[in-house]
Amino acid sequence: MSDTTGSPSPGTPPPGCPAHANAVHLGGLEYQQTPSQLYRAMRREHGAVAPVLLDGGIPAWLVLGYPEVSYVTGHDELFARDSRRWNRWPDIPADWPLLPFVGYQPSVLFTEGQEHQRRAGVITQALEGVDQFELARECQSIAEQLIDSFAGSGQAELMSAYAHALPARSVLWMCGMPQDSADTDRLVDDLRISLDAGEGDDPVAAYTRVGERIMQLVKEKRDRPGPDVTSRMLQDPAGLGDEEIVQDLISVIAAAQQPTANWICNTLRLLLTDERFAVNVSGGRVSVGDALNEVLWLDTPTQNFIGRWAVRDTQLGGRLIREGDCLVLGLAAANTDPQIWPESHVGAENSAHLSFSNGEHRCPYPAPLLADVMARTAVETLMERLPDLVLGVDPAELTWRPSIWMRGLESLPVQFTPAVH
Repeated sequence: MSDTTGSPSPGTPPPGCPAHANAVHLGGLEYQQTPSQLYRAMRREHGAVAPVLLDGGIPAWLVLGYPEVSYVTGHDELFARDSRRWNRWPDIPADWPLLPFVGYQPSVLFTEGQEHQRRAGVITQALEGVDQFELARECQSIAEQLIDSFAGSGQAELMSAYAHALPARSVLWMCGMPQDSADTDRLVDDLRISLDAGEGDDPVAAYTRVGERIMQLVKEKRDRPGPDVTSRMLQDPAGLGDEEIVQDLISVIAAAQQPTANWICNTLRLLLTDERFAVNVSGGRVSVGDALNEVLWLDTPTQNFIGRWAVRDTQLGGRLIREGDCLVLGLAAANTDPQIWPESHVGAENSAHLSFSNGEHRCPYPAPLLADVMARTAVETLMERLPDLVLGVDPAELTWRPSIWMRGLESLPVQFTPAVH
């Protein structure tokens, strides 16, 4: 990393560069099981902005503090989204694992300024046309069908059989895909593989198929528009081209699917393992809404987000950030920042968390409301249909996925009294 203010000896990172020897490698088992402890340790040692190493030893900054994450996301003129600004591109190999998330794409995710406002405005207008009551009814119908598929067996693995499929089907319904078709089933499966590949899966091939099917959907809706998100994007006065709409629809679908799936599963885990949410004497439960909100504070589905790139040399959290440096937004760390939660008490009753990010590039309104409809309907419908639902393993046996980016379970096995539908 170049230093225009001095001439350090060869091989020595300049002051303020995240390639320092004490940079923390982002990865390992601690992230999988107890990331909150790791964030606390990093905050003690490095403060609100920590030097870190991404896959392959690539240096970056992890922004841990709530005020600092809010500042970065609120100042696009200093910390921008176009990853082509990155000063490390010469060091990035062609097969770098994070390339799908960092490599520039012509989608709303990487746009800036007026172009971002134009593209995000189209998405916002299209999402605002979704009737939330109609969405809740559709989500309940999807939930009932999924539950019917396993209710008679008395056991299920909810991550694969329920939590992943429900938001995928719901968001595809919003976009105008037909329900109950083999075509939609294939797309749901390809979405899962491209976002969360298992052993033997080919995520690149799956992502290619997703793009082809969404392009086909866009062409169909251009010819025969309907009351759906895709048609509204096509009809918007901003006049986006088909390729732009495909890219932005994929962004909307991906943002709705995996984070919402993990939000559902993390909430079910909380309800099934925390005595505060156990069935009380009258058979009622502490509000599902309380559990959903607590998860966004303490086990937010998107732990870390890459990223922002410094537009010029600047200061943040006492660190010198160089032009072109990469900043990773530590959303989970910021949500549990002791500066905003004295005595380590996180109050789930308020919703000022950063789980949907902040600023111009936050989840476009009303996306968080639509995600809440999906997650709430999924949890409430399952609890109503299978009221004696219990974990199928000891809570200590539940394992988190080995990811520093997403916070989600490998699986959530449950048992219940078999129900005939």
